[in-house]
Amino acid sequence: MTARGSRHGTAIVHPTAVIEEGAVIGPDCFIGPYCIVGPEVTLHRGVTLKAHVVVTGWTEIGEETTIWQFASVGDVPQDLKFRGERTRLIVGARVRIREGATLNTGTEGGGGVTRVGDDCLIMTGAHVGHDSHIGDRVILVNNVAIAGHCHIGDDVIVGGLSGVHQWVRIGRGAIIGALTMVANDVIPYGLVQAPRGELDGLNLVGLKRRGASRAEITELRAAYQMLAQGEGTFLQRAARLGEDFESPQVREILDFILGESDRSFLTPKGPR
Repeated sequence: MTARGSRHGTAIVHPTAVIEEGAVIGPDCFIGPYCIVGPEVTLHRGVTLKAHVVVTGWTEIGEETTIWQFASVGDVPQDLKFRGERTRLIVGARVRIREGATLNTGTEGGGGVTRVGDDCLIMTGAHVGHDSHIGDRVILVNNVAIAGHCHIGDDVIVGGLSGVHQWVRIGRGAIIGALTMVANDVIPYGLVQAPRGELDGLNLVGLKRRGASRAEITELRAAYQMLAQGEGTFLQRAARLGEDFESPQVREILDFILGESDRSFLTPKGPR
């Protein structure tokens, strides 16, 4: 990478773009018309800013990421407690940030870093709030709102016009249907739908697409049924998963449920 406050010779910058002193522009970057790049921004190799993009704050953009028109990346958090502390936004490699999306830096009280993993797709008008951590290969569909302090696992899809409440965790491989408000934690591989967010099964389509075997899916379905219909409280039923199942996917659900959480859980529906 180049030194702080430099532009690599292979970068292409439109004459109407504003690159503030201190920014690092890596090799093969393309910065289109009327873009603004702030003084503490680092663009790694092959980053493309289409046009009218603002990248500001203490922000790092990974290799081959593309940001479309009118996106705002790295501005200050939408948090009344924020007092101008020095916090960061880190975006991974090969991320696609579409038109009008907004991604904010972190806050001192939330760890100071907002993070987006590799190979994500953040569609038009979506928002990633302060201190949230977004995993790899996550898709946030049009106008999704991720509040502050959320943790979104790898391979999650959040459907259009959905909202995720602050501090919520969504486990790996889960899918959230469109027009859904998620106010509680979602187990890995869960399927959530309905306006107030109901856990309504497993993301079987996603599991099959990622190559889960029939035996793995069968065991996951049996574990889910135990969570939905077994004796005792939800946490007691979850604890018994470790006694009855051995697959890594079920172990992942168990660890997620027994891990630290600031919200309660969406729980499976019982018999209908």
